[in-house]
Amino acid sequence: MLIEKKLTIQNEQGLHARPAAIFVQIANKYESNIIVRKGKQEVNGKSIMGLLTLAAEKGAKLNIKANGPDAKEAIEELEEVILGETP
Repeated sequence: MLIEKKLTIQNEQGLHARPAAIFVQIANKYESNIIVRKGKQEVNGKSIMGLLTLAAEKGAKLNIKANGPDAKEAIEELEEVILGETP
């Protein structure tokens, strides 16, 4: 199953350091492949180095794709990180 979601970063820190680490930790819990795109740049959502290369600040628009048996659950949980709803 392929799920795709367009989100705007609400987290004050953007997707840097701690939020990126949380994102990767959550992404790696799932079997699905996770791809994160900002503009024309596309990275593996399970790679902290990949996410950090996006330099995604608050307000940046991301496209997150999950492809696999647990894609829906993965997208739902990852959306919370992007929207700044995780501690």
